[in-house]
Formats: sequence, C-alpha cells, structure tokens
Amino acid sequence: MARYELKLPKMGESVAEATITSWVKEVGETIDIDDTVVEVATDKVDSEVPSEVEGTLVEILFEKDAVVQVGETIAIIETEGGEAASTGAPKKEEAQPAAVAEVEKTVEVAKETVATTIDTSSSDRFYSPLVKSIAQTEGISIAELESIKGTGKEGRVTKSDILSYVENRGNQPKVVEQPIATPAKAAPVVEKVASTPITLGGEDQVVEMSRMGKLIAKHMVDSVQTSAHVQSFIEIDVTNIVKWRNKVKDAYLKREGEKLTFTPIFMQAVAQTIKKHPLINISVSGDSIIHRGNINLGMAAALPDGNLIVPVIKNADQLSLVGMTKQVNDLANRARANKLKPDEIQGGTYTVTNVGGFGSIMGTPIINQPQVAILALGAIRKMPSVVETPEGDFIGIRQKMIVSHSYDHRVVNGALGGTFIKTFKEILESWDVNQDF
Repeated sequence: MARYELKLPKMGESVAEATITSWVKEVGETIDIDDTVVEVATDKVDSEVPSEVEGTLVEILFEKDAVVQVGETIAIIETEGGEAASTGAPKKEEAQPAAVAEVEKTVEVAKETVATTIDTSSSDRFYSPLVKSIAQTEGISIAELESIKGTGKEGRVTKSDILSYVENRGNQPKVVEQPIATPAKAAPVVEKVASTPITLGGEDQVVEMSRMGKLIAKHMVDSVQTSAHVQSFIEIDVTNIVKWRNKVKDAYLKREGEKLTFTPIFMQAVAQTIKKHPLINISVSGDSIIHRGNINLGMAAALPDGNLIVPVIKNADQLSLVGMTKQVNDLANRARANKLKPDEIQGGTYTVTNVGGFGSIMGTPIINQPQVAILALGAIRKMPSVVETPEGDFIGIRQKMIVSHSYDHRVVNGALGGTFIKTFKEILESWDVNQDF
C-alpha cells in the first residue's frame, strides 16, 4: 500500500512556519483530491492545506497548536487500497501473492506519475497532480503555469483552466522563464542577553502574547537586525487635495457606491513616485539586488485585536483612482473581517502605513522584509504657513502632513531616499482641484 506524506506547503514570501489551528479530517477518514485536511495559521493569514491524493488518513504527526516548519510532513495518507487493508487479512494464503502484485503495481504507477509531473516546488501556488501531469505532457513550463489564471478555490488552476490554456496556447503571449531568486539570508541571530528580572505587584496580571503577536514581534526584530534603517522626513501641503475631496466625495459616493478616502489618493501617488524612482522597488538576496518588475503596494491595516496585516495591491501603477479606491476599500474591509486569501498578502514590493489614522503626526516604521523601504503617512492638520504670492509673503492656514520614509541604507542611499519623498511631495502639491475622478 502506498503511503503519501502530506507536507506543509509554502505559504508566501518569508513565511517559514505555521501553527496547526484545526484538523478538519480525523484518522480513519476518507480523503478526496483537494479536500482540506488541516487548517493552519501564520502571522499573516489563516489558510487550509488540501490533499493532492485520494486515500485514507492513517496518521497525524502534529497536534493542534503545534508550530510546523514549511516542508515538514504533517500527516500520512494511505492511497490505493488503504480502506481495503483495514478490513482484514486475506482468508486464503494463496491469495497473498496476487495482493502483493497488485500493491507493487500501484507503487510503480505512483512512481511513474511522480516522475512524469512538473516540479512546482519553487512555486507558492498549489497544483493538483492532474494539473501537473497535463503540464508535463504538454511541455508547459513552470513560468507558463504561474501565468494561468485559476478559477478554482483560492485561485487554484483546475483541469479545465489548463486545458483551455493548451487549446488557446498559440494565441497566448510568450512567457519567458525567469530564474527564481534565492530569499535573502537572515542576519546571524544575536545571542540573547538575560533579561532583567521583573517584579510583579499584587495588582499585576500576566497575559501570554497571542500566536500572531509573537510572530510579528519576531519579524520586527529580524527586520531591524537585517536592514540598516535610516529615515527621512518631509512636510507636504495637501490643501488642494482636501478641498478637492470635499468637493467630489458626495458625487463619488453616489456614482460608485462607496466612500472616497485620502488613502487611495496617496497610494496612487506612491505608485507614480516608484515609477520615477524604480531603484526603490528592489529586494536584497545575499550579495545580489533583485529589481522587481511589478509595483505591488502593501497597505498596512490594523485588525480589531490590535495586530497588523498587510494586504497587497498588485500592479498598483496600472490602476485609475477609481480602481485604486475599490481595491483599497475591498482589501481593508476583508482584512478586518479576516477574509483575505493567502495570495492577497504576498508579493509586496513596497509598503505604506497610515500612522495618521491614530492621530500621530509622524512615525519611524520598520521595513517589511524582504522590501527595502516603507512610507508612513502622518495626520493631516491645519497649520499656520508662509504662503508665497506675487504680491509678497503672508501667513495663511494650510492643510499639512508629515511623511516619514524608512529605507535600508545597505542599498538605498540618502539621496535616493530623500529624492523619493521629494517627488511624492511634488505630485501631491500639484494636485488639480478642478479635475474629475
């Protein structure tokens, strides 16, 4: 009888481990292909681990709340005859050779199937054995497979998806295989120094950190140890933007059915700034620099429990203001409802966080690895300001905000870091109050 090892799959960039939150299947239960076997959680999102085979779950290797490394075997599934084996031994000794031959045949078929399927170990997406087998037969590369839009659960590529791609392959744009970049090695772990003993008073209460809180804390410390953080600050006059939004927000709500906030305006300006300064849209991999081909903006969103999650707006530079607004509102709402999909928090190349939402005028955010920069938007405030006119200077009341830019000084120098937010300032301050949306 063949035994299939169910392993914890890759769940995104920089995710190395996950916590078992619930076993959907119990030992002895029958499993079909794509059935969810176990639910897991990372510091970024909750996810499900499906089965790639049909069979019976015979062994669970980790209990609930256990922390498992990516690639570790978490369960054993008995395939091709697993159920029959539990019914008892053959009644006649002469029946055994036939049973052994049948099992050996099954194992050989399984080996052949594995040998003739495409290797998707470098991909973050799940592909069923059938899809991988079709890809191998049709000579579809991993790069082509990644480009196919999936219609299955959580964007998975189904049999009909890949067959449709094969049928129309001649009309598809050519996909060039790109070398997969090796993730940047983390800096050596600094030996922990014994912490100062804490004295507890009678009214003190000890509360254990949540799983997500622990992981976020670890990632923050790792980021500080990995990147040489430097900050630049700039003050931006957003009076025209405030006036324009106040003028069009009611009409926007009536036409589009949702509110227009400042966030999508700023996110669109960030995307435009990155296009002018592409060297900020990079990652570090060992001694190499990876220039990202797409502008994928991470948008830090606070959760009701006080933790943080960063959904990603893919190809942000290609969105209109209306498109950006819909993306921002949709991702923010589903983030708060814990309904984000794994691929919606992966692939970010630059992150924006709105510290002004809590009243802060500025902040010094920690870089979201493996990115090299992060922008913090401060609160918009009415400020006395020197206004220059042809008739002379005078003091006026203007709407202003302070923007903080944290960047990795290993690869981003002060000139680039400072010029980046200067361009961002110029884009916002040149806003046309008479434009449409």
